Amino acid sequence: MLPDPPAPPIAFEPLPYQGRLDPRDTGDIDMIVVHCTELPDLPMARRFGEEVLYEGSQTGNSGHYYVDRDGSVHQYVAIERIAHHVRGYNARAIGVELVNRGRYPDWLAASHQAMDEPYTPAQIDALIALVRQLQAQLPSLRFIAGHEDLDTTEVAATDDPDVKVRRKRDPGPRFPWAHVMSRVPLQRMI
Repeated sequence: MLPDPPAPPIAFEPLPYQGRLDPRDTGDIDMIVVHCTELPDLPMARRFGEEVLYEGSQTGNSGHYYVDRDGSVHQYVAIERIAHHVRGYNARAIGVELVNRGRYPDWLAASHQAMDEPYTPAQIDALIALVRQLQAQLPSLRFIAGHEDLDTTEVAATDDPDVKVRRKRDPGPRFPWAHVMSRVPLQRMI
């Protein structure tokens, strides 16, 4: 058995609207959802996270944690707050975003659905350590899923409206599920 990676230091860098996100009881959190940013780098992911998309609450889309390619971990939303990262599961889930280009910049183009950037070993080690740390902190944590497992919506492709593409494909085919699942004591929801 491989030794556990050390717990990552976490840089807490709350989004400007974090205080407007709905609060929650951490005992209700039973899932981690793994995403990829589908953006070139962490600064761009931060800018996207800061965008206000919901007029009523003056909040936007974001995960709780972001793991950069070098394995650094950044927390943008406290786990006591409900971040907007996956339809229908936000109240019970922690969103973890891995910096990865994904399908950037043509996310919904039928001609650009390949997700071929591999995740770095440092990212995966940091993710595993973060999941283990969160499980020690939250006894209710039981499940892990990819965004693509929970949101299977298809939409018309931007470059060919007669073709349907998956709205969400992250973390994508390069994510090492078998390795991660062998190292974290959570059940995968698919």
